[in-house]
Amino acid sequence: MRKYVAFLRGINIGRHHKVPMAELKSEFGKMGFKNISTILNSGNVLFEANEIVSEDEISNQLESVFGFSIPTLIREFESLVKIYNGHPFENADVTKDIRLYVSFLKNEVNTQFTLPWKSEDGSFQILKEVDKSVLSLLDLTKSSTPKAMEALEKHYGKDITTRNWNTIERIFKKSW
Repeated sequence: MRKYVAFLRGINIGRHHKVPMAELKSEFGKMGFKNISTILNSGNVLFEANEIVSEDEISNQLESVFGFSIPTLIREFESLVKIYNGHPFENADVTKDIRLYVSFLKNEVNTQFTLPWKSEDGSFQILKEVDKSVLSLLDLTKSSTPKAMEALEKHYGKDITTRNWNTIERIFKKSW
């Protein structure tokens, strides 16, 4: 069996698009997946499957059950291992105002800029791209998270979902 992580976009934000984790886990079981667990309440699902997993099939099934679009991006666990073991933020000067992010892209995107890239005000940096993932850093003393997400969507499109590095670390602590 192969190990996967599903990253769901846009669920449980405020009072909108509520998806209880127990129901989400149950739906993944109904789709035939095994060893299912969820991380946090923001749509991170660890699971195993015998065959290649379709992001669109999972997204369509979840939309039919929960009644709204749930874009889903899937990564084989080994892809996350590569990112995690690469220690992408080891040279970052992390303070209480620095946020470290991993954004997952649905498709490969050819960017028209050189990495690392820094916003004009220096608040947001895109450090590198690895396996349809973008590693970035945000300095909250200079800007806010929504501005950083706008920059990511401008360069990479809207088929993207972002997680804080702390979430990725939790996935590793809970993983098989």
